[in-house]
Amino acid sequence: MFKDNWIHALAELDQRGEPCVMVTVLADRGSVPRDAGTKMLVTRNEIIATIGGGHLEHKAIKLAREMLLTGDRHPRVEHFNLGARLGQCCGGMATLSLEPIGQQQHHLVLFGAGHVAKALIHIVSTLPFRVTWIDQRESEFPAELPLGVTKLVSDDPVGEIRDMPNNSYYLVMTHNHQLDFELAREILNRNDIAYFGMIGSLTKRKKFDYRLSQRGYDDETIRRMVCPIGIDAVKGKHPAEIAVSVAGELIAHYQGMPIADKREASEHDAAATASDDSVDHQVA
Repeated sequence: MFKDNWIHALAELDQRGEPCVMVTVLADRGSVPRDAGTKMLVTRNEIIATIGGGHLEHKAIKLAREMLLTGDRHPRVEHFNLGARLGQCCGGMATLSLEPIGQQQHHLVLFGAGHVAKALIHIVSTLPFRVTWIDQRESEFPAELPLGVTKLVSDDPVGEIRDMPNNSYYLVMTHNHQLDFELAREILNRNDIAYFGMIGSLTKRKKFDYRLSQRGYDDETIRRMVCPIGIDAVKGKHPAEIAVSVAGELIAHYQGMPIADKREASEHDAAATASDDSVDHQVA
């Protein structure tokens, strides 16, 4: 007996923000493994339910995973001759639909609930991110949060890093330089971060580089920290301007674009970057 448990699995995938392709037998003629209406879910790592196994299912899984890999959002319909095309003994005909469901969701851990973070949260909530927003100050969070954003009031923000999912994005925007430094150390201790950015000037970056190196972090590890953050094309010190710039960098990263090493910025670029005082004022 087949276990067609795809409905509950689809709800779980949606809750996790994991995309899949729903494969449906649209039509069948002659002898086929499963009847029309049978469904199967394909993720990058899982197969949920079945359309009957054999070469037909193998081909469907391969097509579905190609769609997931390329980010193809368009449903497609494929016709299969189970004799000539797939070498199965059934000899029937099957028509399959492959329907992408959900969008790849990245997990963003945002530390700090200051002005820039408040501006940024409204942008990233419209992007393929699930956000854990962490601050020690309950009063700094807005009364209503965008969909997909979970607030976490914590007396130990550094300790929260150990419980974050693999391959998370991290943004540090707190009001406290020493807390920023302790967060940086704990984040860099993980070997599975997708991206780590910290708000601040090139001067702040150089100070942190020195302090990290004094505590045994090698240059390759330190370079994983992006600071200053944001795309160069967007200038300005207004929280909304900084937020747009940072969101642009996050988009560039998950779209596979290289992120520039901000430590190599010229003196002109450094002068255009917000000073430590102005940045702290924005996020406090």
